[in-house]
Amino acid sequence: MCGIIGIVSGEPVADRLVDGLRRLEYRGYDSAGIATIHDGVMDRRRAPGKLANLARELVLDPLPASIGIAHTRWATHGAPTRDNAHPHATENVCLVHNGIIENFKPLRAEVLAAGRTLSSDTDTEVVAHLLELELAGGATPDAAVAATLKRLHGAFSFAILFRNHPGVIYGARRGSPLVVGRGDGEMFLGSDALGLAPFTNRIAYLEEGDWVRLTADSVAMFDADDQPVDRAFITSSASAAVIEKGNHRHYMEKEIHEQPIVVAQTLGAYLDPLAETIALPGLPFDLANVKRVQIVACGTALLAGHVASYWLEQLARVPVSIENASEYRYRDPVYEDGGLCLFISQSGETADTLAALRHALAGGQMVAAVVNVATSTMARETQLLLPTHAGPEVGVASTKAFTCQLAVLAAFAIALGKAKGRVDAAEEARLVHLLTEVPAAMNNALKCEDAIAALAPTLAKARDILYIGRGPDYPMALEGALKLKEISYIHAEGYAAGELKHGPIALIDEHVPVIVIAPSGPRFEKTVSNMQEVMARGGQVVLLSDAEGVATHGQGTMTAVTLPAVDPFISPLVTAIPVQLLAYHVALAKGTDVDQPRNLAKSVTVE
Repeated sequence: MCGIIGIVSGEPVADRLVDGLRRLEYRGYDSAGIATIHDGVMDRRRAPGKLANLARELVLDPLPASIGIAHTRWATHGAPTRDNAHPHATENVCLVHNGIIENFKPLRAEVLAAGRTLSSDTDTEVVAHLLELELAGGATPDAAVAATLKRLHGAFSFAILFRNHPGVIYGARRGSPLVVGRGDGEMFLGSDALGLAPFTNRIAYLEEGDWVRLTADSVAMFDADDQPVDRAFITSSASAAVIEKGNHRHYMEKEIHEQPIVVAQTLGAYLDPLAETIALPGLPFDLANVKRVQIVACGTALLAGHVASYWLEQLARVPVSIENASEYRYRDPVYEDGGLCLFISQSGETADTLAALRHALAGGQMVAAVVNVATSTMARETQLLLPTHAGPEVGVASTKAFTCQLAVLAAFAIALGKAKGRVDAAEEARLVHLLTEVPAAMNNALKCEDAIAALAPTLAKARDILYIGRGPDYPMALEGALKLKEISYIHAEGYAAGELKHGPIALIDEHVPVIVIAPSGPRFEKTVSNMQEVMARGGQVVLLSDAEGVATHGQGTMTAVTLPAVDPFISPLVTAIPVQLLAYHVALAKGTDVDQPRNLAKSVTVE
């Protein structure tokens, strides 16, 4: 996750901005930058690589100023170069940005048509030019920010400077966290309270759609409708040793809500949304030579692989098998020429998965690994590293790591299909465009939380709960059941919907709720027919579908939860949100330890 720091003060800020960025290094980054305004001059320093490179730039060419913004960046749109590093600037505007602008391509065309010149490959620079055009049309900074935000689709947060207003910082958030810090004669913006901990412990969390105007001694907050609002300042306990929960009750809740932004950043490492193509990092072998894929993992990572098996077979037309890492070596798997073994692990240290990876390497297979920790053993030993950019995941039950794994696997499936000659340029462009829509759709899916929270106390009384789905929704049913078991301790099982009548339907009565995952699409009618078999036997159904599905088949269910309507290709990424929220709120209703469920560890480093 990229990091943002902003300070408006009566004292020099450059060194403190860099210090704040150091506090955010845990998020990961590949370039950094800082911008200030001093004596009417807006200036910036940027450097690829580590913060030490930026610090050297500032030693050689200091920035004496009492207002500034700073940023650490994971490369999304554009490579990690100086030109693509933040902050991005025009004549009168400078800004830093976390997230992804889903509709940047038409906005870029508009900016170029207006005669503007772009110097980077990023979506961020386009926003700076939109603000500049608003100013040129006579808008005030307040009006320019309000108008520009309404034109952006996606998940993002910003810190913004205007050259002719040298005592003001603007901030905004949609789907990406941003906090305000209050000091003595100075104000702060940050991606989280941890980055601001050296400066203040008085923190206010902006809510979805908020934007803010800060001076050294004032703060004005506005909601998504540009109406003035007050967000309470609280005392933060953030320290260098702690990743805070922010205004969330649990790390799991925080990590569920972080998904639009971390998925955006993960996708940004694999997609070129301008060219609408996929680019995998440093391929050590030719994907065209892949004849079969074995996906090896444990737990939730295995279920991410199960979803990916549908994508890989449909797009690349290569056979895929799903392998439990804990069993993999012991059944002496058969290796063939052209075999690719794909390993998935959040930590990159999972003992069973690591042992399986070494077994595959010894067997002469092509080996790739999807991991969240780039310095892990698995990351070092694999041939092809496919990193996720979820940031630290503290909650034991995997949430954001899972959806970031899905994001990487979707990109990989497109790349393999392209290499195998099964995905042409037009189809690649269509699929890439769909992936750019995911963060905003996930953000919209979070709006179902109130409906799920209201349902949770009823589900918490159940001893057994079933989940059903078809196609990629089947592994999502397995993941829903696993999440519920992990943190609520309710017995739950996931089934392929068509398998109910082959045995499990005997379990159905009025005491066994059934969660039906059935977004509109080619499998909808078949799944609904299985749902009706459950209802005919007195089963209490919770339907997870989009507005069309709820309108046609929501009647008679216990509850129908409405999700955003999306293409079936990206549906699993969006469905993950309600599945996770359901487990979380049921666990809350039961009073269990959400973040540290009994008997479980975050990283399983023994067999």
